Amino acid sequence: MRLSAAPERAPHPGRLPSLSGTRVPAAILVFGFHMQIAGLYAKGSTADAASAGLFEHGTMRVSFFFLLSGFVLSWAARPGESKRRAWRKRAARVFPNHAVTAVVALAGAAGASAAAGAGSLRVVLPGLFLVQSWVPDQKVYFGLNTVSWSLSCEAFFYLVFPFVLSAVDRLDPRRLWPAAIALMGVVWSLPVLTSGWSQPLAYWFIYVFPPVRALEFVLGVLMAQIVRKGRWVRLPVWVPTVTVVAVYLGVGYLPVRIGYVAAALVPLVLLVPALAQADLDGRRWIWAHPRMVWLGELTFAFYLVHQLVIRFALKLLHVPPTGTVGWGTAHSATVELTALAAAFGAALLLHRVVELPLNDRLRGR
Repeated sequence: MRLSAAPERAPHPGRLPSLSGTRVPAAILVFGFHMQIAGLYAKGSTADAASAGLFEHGTMRVSFFFLLSGFVLSWAARPGESKRRAWRKRAARVFPNHAVTAVVALAGAAGASAAAGAGSLRVVLPGLFLVQSWVPDQKVYFGLNTVSWSLSCEAFFYLVFPFVLSAVDRLDPRRLWPAAIALMGVVWSLPVLTSGWSQPLAYWFIYVFPPVRALEFVLGVLMAQIVRKGRWVRLPVWVPTVTVVAVYLGVGYLPVRIGYVAAALVPLVLLVPALAQADLDGRRWIWAHPRMVWLGELTFAFYLVHQLVIRFALKLLHVPPTGTVGWGTAHSATVELTALAAAFGAALLLHRVVELPLNDRLRGR
């Protein structure tokens, strides 16, 4: 494999539509994961087995989004931009949607939270200020709008991003790959490091704790610089894609702590820059189709609303917490697809009414 001949860092790099489009299947996987937890299909049925096979490991998408976040922020960073300006842009992007969905969860319009004690200040305040993932208590980090635990991680990533980018920019291009490999090694060492810990504590540390998840974010920054500075290897997109699918289907056979993050890390680290390089070379995949890119722009809002929609739907249909086995497969599938459409509809509303106008206003446009 040879190195690409990409130029040195440019102030305004090209658009990477495939990276927006690939957010869509990742978002659907996590939606399917949360629907699968609801247990709509009869236990032991073919439909239940198929749902588990397709969606049981949908949380792997979190690694993809963390890597993608680091890559995209690094790719789009403007030379000489002040830290205050960078932080203001990130806050304008995140907090309007977060504030609205947190209030909806708090009001109980969608069943509030699955965690007990969701209305207590101990749960509400960390969730509102996006510091809940720093607390090793599931009732806290999964409180309010449960999925916003990852937004708590992203808030930390955005805070440290200017310093990370400055450090990576100063690296000799020949050291970018060694640095990335070293970080991947650290992630793979975490299951060993936590081998004597209790399962809840190890889960929080490996999967939820922001500084640990920042390793993936920094890997995304490094991979963007590898592409930008001409150090990327010409790896066909299908190679990491097939590997990601294989890991996704087989991760259930691995030790659980390896499955949290480490198992899929290497193929995901390779997939993101491979897609970016394909865009730069003009080799468009289905993910670069304008409709996929448009849907990809909705995925941030979709992620924040989808579990609220699921809880509201299950409450409306009087589904018990353990799920129902009284429905047929067609009925359960119809409920699932309807909830998916409703989640995208709610995401579109949030995107148009809250995210876009407030983002522009808070950024001073």
